[in-house]
Formats: sequence, C-alpha cells, structure tokens
Amino acid sequence: MAQEYILEMNHIVKAFSGVRALDDVDFKVRRGEIMAICGENGAGKSTLMNVLSGVYPYGSYEGDIVYCGETCRFHSIKDSEQKGIVIIHQELALSPYLSVAENVFIGNERQKNGVIDWTRTRREAQELLARVGLENENVNVPVNTLGVGKQQMIEIAKALGKKADLLILDEPTAALNDTESAQLLELMLQLKAQGMTCIIISHKLNEISYVADSITIIRDGKSIETLHKGVDEFSEDRIIKGMVGRELTNRYPKREDCPIGEAIFEVKNWNVYHPDDAGRQVLKDINLTVRAGEVVGLAGLMGAGRTELAMSLFGHAYGQKISGEVYIKGKKVDMRSVRSAIDNNFAYVSEDRKTYGLVLIDSITFNMSLAALRRFFSERGVVDERKEAIKAEEYRRLINVKTATMEQPVGSLSGGNQQKVVLAKWMLTQPDVLILDEPTRGIDVGAKYEIYSVINDLARAGKAVIIISSEMPEIIGTCDRTYVINEGEIAGELSRDEMTQEAIMGTIMAHNRKGE
Repeated sequence: MAQEYILEMNHIVKAFSGVRALDDVDFKVRRGEIMAICGENGAGKSTLMNVLSGVYPYGSYEGDIVYCGETCRFHSIKDSEQKGIVIIHQELALSPYLSVAENVFIGNERQKNGVIDWTRTRREAQELLARVGLENENVNVPVNTLGVGKQQMIEIAKALGKKADLLILDEPTAALNDTESAQLLELMLQLKAQGMTCIIISHKLNEISYVADSITIIRDGKSIETLHKGVDEFSEDRIIKGMVGRELTNRYPKREDCPIGEAIFEVKNWNVYHPDDAGRQVLKDINLTVRAGEVVGLAGLMGAGRTELAMSLFGHAYGQKISGEVYIKGKKVDMRSVRSAIDNNFAYVSEDRKTYGLVLIDSITFNMSLAALRRFFSERGVVDERKEAIKAEEYRRLINVKTATMEQPVGSLSGGNQQKVVLAKWMLTQPDVLILDEPTRGIDVGAKYEIYSVINDLARAGKAVIIISSEMPEIIGTCDRTYVINEGEIAGELSRDEMTQEAIMGTIMAHNRKGE
C-alpha cells in the first residue's frame, strides 16, 4: 500500500533573533493532492517552506521532516531537490539575459564528457515547455523578452527538468493577470492528474478554493487547522475566519466624516511616448482631476497605461517627449525630476516594492525616512538621527508594522509589512497627492484592511489619493470615482454609484469598438 502522506513536518520550531516565526507547527500533505497554505503576512508560511526546501538548513530549526517515509535532514536546496522537492519562489529565479533553454537547465545542465550538450539541451527544453503549454515558444530567445506569465511557466518547466515529485509555488499568480493566472491553475490541475503533489501559497482565496484539495491555515507561527474539500466548508469567508481568528464582515472599511473639497490635483493634455521608441505614443491627451479628501481609481486591463501614467507624472520616471500640464492646489508645477515631484508634495508608491520602493539590506528606519530625509530630518547636510528614529517609530505604530526592532533589515519582513514600510516612507513626506500603484498586491486580507484604513485616514486629512489596481472589487470598494484607461486613453469616468465590474468592462469594450 502506498504511503498516504508524501510529506510530514512535525513540531517545527524556527526562531529569528529570539522571536519564534514557527512555533510547534505540524503539517501533512497527501500524495497526489494540491495543498494550499493560507495565513496573514508574517504568519510563517514562506518560513515553513524554506525549512522544508533546505533554505534554512538542518540544525537551524527544531522538529522533523519526513518525506516518502524517510526522515530527512536537508543542508541545502540541492539536498531537497535530489529528493524531488522543488520550490518556486515569489521572485522568479531566472537569469534575464540567458536563453529560455539555458534557464530551464541552469544548475542542472545537460552535459556530455564534461561539456554542455546544446542539441540535447534545446531538445529537452522544448519537450518540457510543451508540458507547460509553451510548445510553440522559441527556446533560443533571451528569457527577458517574454512576459511574466510565460516566465512563471518556464520556472515550472525548470522544476520538471529536476524531476520534481513535490512542487512548491510561493505566490505564483501575484504578478499575473487573470488569463495568465487561470492558465497556471489549469496547469497545476494537469500536473496533479499526472501524479505530482503540489503546495501553493497564495493570498488569492478564490484561486485557492478552486484548485486546492485541502488548506492548512497558519496564524502567528502556529498551525491552526486543515480544511478538506468536500468535507469542510471551503468558502472565502471560512478561510478568512481561520486566518484572522474572527469574522471579517466588511473587507473595505467605510470612509465616514470625509467631505470632498476643492480640486487639489489636475492633469491636462498629458502625452507620453515610449522610452525606447520615440514614434510610439503610450499615453494620449490624458485629463483628470482629484479633489481634497477624494479617492480616485485608475481601472483598466494589464498594459492599458496606468503605471506608465503614474511614473511619467512622478518626475518623468517613464517615457520621453512628455507634454502636458500638472496643477497642484491650483498652481502649475514642474516635476521633471523625482526630487522636484517630492518637493511639490507629490508621492508615488510603486507596484514593484522590491525594485523601486525599498533598499532591502537596510533597516526599517532607513527605508521609512529615505524620501523625507532631506526636507524633514537633516540640517545643513547632517541627519538628526534621533528625530528620524522617533518619527519612524511613530509611523510604525500608526500603520502596525510587525517587527522585533526598527533596525531589522526590511528585506527580512513579510510582504505585507514591506508594503506598509513603503507606504510609511511616502506618508512621511507629507504629500498633498499620493498615487498608490497596486497597493495590496501579494498581501493578505488582514493587511489589506489595514492599508485601506490608512487610505481613509489620508482622505480624511484632505489629501488627494489615486489608486491603481487590477482587482476591480478593490477599486469599487475603496474609490469615490474611477477613470477607466484603455490603450493609453481615458475611456470613461464612473461615479461611485455607477461603478460595477460590468460597467468598467463595458467602458473598455465601448472604447475598443470606437477605435475600430
């Protein structure tokens, strides 16, 4: 009789600087199932998988890992991969300038007499790509010429090349659009049908409910419960209750006592051309207005131009041949550099917090104060470290960043807490206008609620807030008004009463027909 459980993790304890990230966690996975791990940011999900895969080697944690009936002591990722356990992290581990074939077999090269066999490499890479639905892809092109969705599939092909029996995917759909996410979930079901066991970590509860056979919930470093499809309730509300320890009746806090005032931010006839192609116009005649105390959404499909608009406004960080006018509090402003944008009380929270938002090796205090350092925490070029530390601690408490110390490297925080640090960094500049680009991507419902509450506080303080989000329910739940952007143009404007997912998509479709 085959072993019922392919994996058992018993009494796992993992501490960092005396703080227990995992506290006596038990975790079991049945052979051939898709197991989901759910929990708030900082609950210990990724830490548990890093223990399993050997990122945190044997001896750095307490407890036992039993895989295929054998107690294992992994000292590195190589050790776990030799047993058939392969982890795909949230940040893709591809080398951008190498070819697709080279990436599929990087660290697992196909050799003959000590020399790479390129014919075999390309042939087997093509075979693996066919298994993940990319049979028509050219294996010789640099991997950075492909979209994020295809790169995610290449990571899975790479894992299949290592003969994975247990595949771990950490937030695999966080950066994908709906179509790409659906393709990846269907691939997971196909791999399951072929006998592979999968573990998925995700904050997208609708995806988990669809693809998972069972769900283990972790809260504050402890394993709380495991739900089984067909036996236990598998609804999003039930999962959330397990994650946060209570019913979450309203995912979007109400914004009360927040009158909408005069126009604070105006953009007129904004035109932007592609940074690498001066003949390609990316944004055309954009006009928008945001009032004091108002939260305005920018809705649209992936590639519509929302992020390009935000970055071009923020110190011309994107594009060339930029033209148009920007007014803040009725005054025309020149924001041709990031410094001038900050000096004009304009702030932008990027969708890519790790690349554009944070210095991961530096402390929380350093990151929080970075954008405001010159204006608020230094005099004659000398930083007032005491003032800086006091203000950073004040904002840590204000938006509930979970950390043992403010000197902790920000890269060691969970994704949700990193997002809060980026938000605090720009709040410290005391902006009049704040653009939030995908502010809740890859974070749990509890942390989302806290960020929505901060947005409400900013609106109540009379700020002008713009939210870019690919999640239409988020736009509908948080915004007073929404501009729909399609193919670099304003396709329409919807009031709070008009905002529905159908209305947003209808506006996009109508604009497409207009352009035909």
